[in-house]
Amino acid sequence: MAKRKPLKSKIALVAGATRGAGRGIACMLGEAGATVYCSGRSVRGEPNTTGYFAGRPENIDDTADMVSAYGGVGIPVRTDHLVEEEVAALVARIKKEQGRLDILVNDISEGDVYEFKPFWKLTLAKCFQMYQNGVHTHIITCRHAVPLMIEKRRTSPGLIVEIGDGDTLSYRQNLFYDLVKVTVSRLAWAMAQELYKHNVAAVALTPGYMRTESMLEAFGVTQANWRDAGKEDPHFLASETPGFVGRAVAALAADPKIMDKSGGLFGAWTLSDEYGFTDVDGNRPHWARHFAKDNATVGASKTAFFWNITHRAPTAAGKKGKRRPSAAKKR
Repeated sequence: MAKRKPLKSKIALVAGATRGAGRGIACMLGEAGATVYCSGRSVRGEPNTTGYFAGRPENIDDTADMVSAYGGVGIPVRTDHLVEEEVAALVARIKKEQGRLDILVNDISEGDVYEFKPFWKLTLAKCFQMYQNGVHTHIITCRHAVPLMIEKRRTSPGLIVEIGDGDTLSYRQNLFYDLVKVTVSRLAWAMAQELYKHNVAAVALTPGYMRTESMLEAFGVTQANWRDAGKEDPHFLASETPGFVGRAVAALAADPKIMDKSGGLFGAWTLSDEYGFTDVDGNRPHWARHFAKDNATVGASKTAFFWNITHRAPTAAGKKGKRRPSAAKKR
């Protein structure tokens, strides 16, 4: 029996599709039948030359080929998402070739390794560059992609997915890491407020402990024998492939009631419980359940306050896109 292709007619852009979660997401959108534009800086024969990923072999051309092998249509477009003109040209190409954009996934990472020490001991120039890479790129991409997404939205909702880390607002053990990841989640929530009346949902999504290309290499294992790394790090036994968060995105994109989730922050494992998808190896990893066993105090507030997320059904005013006066205006 042929595999169902619920996204057969959909056009997607995965910004940061070179490797890791971005590659997994692009491939699983392809598995669901989508046409996927795969953007990033590394192309075949011209690897990245800066930061943590300098010299790595992964590239968007290979990702696009993988998308097509999974059953979709993969299209690589070299783009530096910090350069506004390049992002504008990418969106213009999608408009010219497809006439619309249905799904946008932002998975552009900070591109370097965090220093987990007190913020007053951090190298600010490096931190600011990582913040630009991990946040400014997302904002620039949304700024140019959204007009195309809302241009021809009628009955079928559009979807923006911001890929971050963590499905709570707990502290992430490093000031800049916390700022980047919480900002990405907040970006999804803020965009959701403005996009609701345009029938475009915006959500934040986090994977668990992923077996990315660089992580497998660091442990000296492959996807075939990855469990061997559990001897060095027991948490690795609860890990997932990048395809797991990819299937989470595909499930969200195929949900006709996705607007009910707009503004939400989700873990891939939570969506697996809801939609019933598995990882590409058939497993059903659940990082939050595993993490809670041995790390109950990690991220707990050391002060009297803890930021949390409250879920409620959209109000009638929200559905109609009405604006409520701000507290500042009331005063």
